[in-house]
Amino acid sequence: MDRRHFLHSAAVLPLAHATGSLARSSDEVRAGGSGRDARQERPVAIDGLGEIRLDYGPALLDQILASGLRCCAVTAGNPGLYGSDAFHDLVAEIAAYEAHIDLNRDRLSRVRTVADMDRAIRDGTLGLIYYPQNATPLERNPERLVVLWGLGVRILQLTYNHRNLLGDGSSEATDAGLSEYGLEVVARMNELGMLVDVSHSGPRTSLDAIRASRSPVAITHAGCRAVYDHPRNKTDEALRAMADRGGVVGIVQLNPYLGPRERNTLDDYLDHIDHAVRVCGVEHVGIGSDREHRPVPDTPEERQKLVDELSRLYSDPGTMPPVRWPFFLSELNHPRRMETVYEGLAARGYPSADADKILGGNWYRLFREVWPA
Repeated sequence: MDRRHFLHSAAVLPLAHATGSLARSSDEVRAGGSGRDARQERPVAIDGLGEIRLDYGPALLDQILASGLRCCAVTAGNPGLYGSDAFHDLVAEIAAYEAHIDLNRDRLSRVRTVADMDRAIRDGTLGLIYYPQNATPLERNPERLVVLWGLGVRILQLTYNHRNLLGDGSSEATDAGLSEYGLEVVARMNELGMLVDVSHSGPRTSLDAIRASRSPVAITHAGCRAVYDHPRNKTDEALRAMADRGGVVGIVQLNPYLGPRERNTLDDYLDHIDHAVRVCGVEHVGIGSDREHRPVPDTPEERQKLVDELSRLYSDPGTMPPVRWPFFLSELNHPRRMETVYEGLAARGYPSADADKILGGNWYRLFREVWPA
């Protein structure tokens, strides 16, 4: 019996015990108006990587909460920066999130432990996990992980798109794998209980990290390369290796990664979930939207905002690849998209218990296993 089958029976028991079944009918989900009591009746969802921006106000946060989202890892710091700039930018952005949470305490909360996540579920707040998408803030000092831990970082992606001191990213022409320093960082993260993530890492770096880590490794936001051959999507080999070690893949909701058409659909997204379930087992698949939880207007102005934002990830903006617009899927371009995903899974015949795991239970199990009590 491999690890992913062994984990089947325990995948969501603590979450289900805390909140009741995640499954609700769409009518029940939408009933009850607004406010804390209504929010507690929503299905529980966890986003392995999403964007809850600092300018999200109470009205938008209430809509997001109404979808059942109770925990979301958010990008902290600019992953395109290197050296001391990367560290200082990360610290500044975490400070900004801390202030934003303090201003919205009835809607937002910090998640540093599973107990914090349980509290967010119970109280009807949206718990935020700080997540740097690049290990460059460490520079050459793995002990800086202790500083990041103290700042609330509980997930760290080893590389972004390009090479760093740990290994190669998915955009590199080479595929050199994890460096000796990368192995040292993975080992130190294991000691701390920080979740290792390889979403943007190159194929060899991903496999090296999965095999080297003593704890399960996450792919918080990616698609399946067998469904759509894109450098940011993961091979079946990587997905199987991750699942065999107990990890979770969050299926990304970015239109350019899901298929070749200008505008892919919810069905294309669900095809990636279906494939990941077949390869990994349903206990190892979740949601990792990599998207803002607001409706994005389909306008030239929004497209330019996206281009400007992405250009900040490149030291030389002239090397940035063309931007495929839109980034969003039309059916999921609203703050209650977790409901739409749940309904799509139900329409494809997923039992409610399996849909619950994909919506949030699998992430809950992984965090409980990796983070210290």
